[in-house]
Amino acid sequence: MKMKMEYHNPVLLQETVDGLNIQADGVYVDVTFGGGGHSREIMSRLGPKGRLYAFDQDQDALKNAIDDDRFVLINENFRFIKRFLRFQGIKQVDGILADLGVSSHQFDVAERGFSTRFEAVLDMRMSQKGELSAYHVINDYDETALKNVLFDFGELKNAGAMAHVIVNARNENPIKNSEQLKEILSRFLPGHKSNKILAQIYQAIRIEVNQEIDALKEFLIQSLDLLKPGGRISVMSYHSLEDRLVKRFVKNGMFEGEPVKDFFGNFEVPFKTIEKLIVPSNEEVAINNRARSAKLRVSEKK
Repeated sequence: MKMKMEYHNPVLLQETVDGLNIQADGVYVDVTFGGGGHSREIMSRLGPKGRLYAFDQDQDALKNAIDDDRFVLINENFRFIKRFLRFQGIKQVDGILADLGVSSHQFDVAERGFSTRFEAVLDMRMSQKGELSAYHVINDYDETALKNVLFDFGELKNAGAMAHVIVNARNENPIKNSEQLKEILSRFLPGHKSNKILAQIYQAIRIEVNQEIDALKEFLIQSLDLLKPGGRISVMSYHSLEDRLVKRFVKNGMFEGEPVKDFFGNFEVPFKTIEKLIVPSNEEVAINNRARSAKLRVSEKK
């Protein structure tokens, strides 16, 4: 089975799949199919009775579907994982994999608007069916809402000032593309830090457009219900907002507060950690620069 590496070069491929402890006749889910790299590795470890269900909301990913009776690709957001697996007659699974990064394909196709490298319309939708785009966030959100997006999801200290400048500029003319946005925000982009700050701005807008934080929370909660005892979840994140949520959930089974204690005063938590935090090697980062911020966490349901 040949790997399609031109669409997306999977980060920590072996480590992410190894974490699932694949059983030949098990049922697994790859909720971020993309180019299919992780799915193909999982398939290579399954026997005739094994099954893999994959999710991807991006219609472009459908071109990479695997032609195998053991495989089903579902063109939906992973926040609906439980609903669509039930449509397939699946109530419990042996393992779930999530690679939360934007795919190389999405970054490299200029018109999708994900990359700071290209002039493009303000889009950033991971699903082409989505109604909310970067254009609407930039042109329709009021100043307070825009500031909150930039501060909460981009962790930008100048979020308030940036929002004010954007609102003043759009009052003159709508902001339609990335070059206009960069020009409007140029005062906040000093040469030595411009790429980093632009990446934070784009990240903030993209997270809002795709409701990524809410989707991640919904997915993690449903994953706990779906996993069999002894089933594993392998999640790779690329920025601190996601990683904090994943870390807290697999540690405590919740996003805020503390877990309850049992009769003996021990915390009742649903997962046990299988591996300490895994990050790419220097060699992998040298080959694939997009791996540099990846963090992998693997946990097992008790």
